[in-house]
Amino acid sequence: MSRISNITLILGGARSGKSSYAQTLAEESGKSVTFLATAQALDDEMFARIQKHQAERPSRWETLEIPFNIAACVGQIKSEVVILDCITLLINNLLMQYVKDDLVEETPFLEAVQKEIEAFIRSLQQQEQDWLIVSNELGLGLVPAYQMGRVYRDAIGWTNQRLAREADKVIFMVAGIPTTIK
Repeated sequence: MSRISNITLILGGARSGKSSYAQTLAEESGKSVTFLATAQALDDEMFARIQKHQAERPSRWETLEIPFNIAACVGQIKSEVVILDCITLLINNLLMQYVKDDLVEETPFLEAVQKEIEAFIRSLQQQEQDWLIVSNELGLGLVPAYQMGRVYRDAIGWTNQRLAREADKVIFMVAGIPTTIK
């Protein structure tokens, strides 16, 4: 089946302007928007960050908080534009389910990531929205010194590559400046 959604993947480092850029694109479209948030308020700092981000979004936008299993809700979204912010936290949410004694059960975790992302991509093939998908590019720095960091980085790298293959457009953010990759 051919995909009819328009997908833009927005990559970059931490604080590179990814989310702001996605929100600007959505706002400038003049279309109805759903903000799909994957962050979970597991501590006071994250709770405060979530509150700040919620206050910055237009009140007319619908917000859905979905930590994982995104494919299950895609068909229920009726807006013309969807911002998924962010893949990095989605993968982190999955990761935490496979950590025991500070080590990741690598194979089951990577299988869960692949299942989540493939189901998400299949769900997009049934939709007609513009998707703005935000994710961090983690592979530009040092190799993490611990197993959990290496497995997480690898999962994000695979996920970004998979989403980039599906995307109509890939943007890399550097210091708040969007650079078109694809």
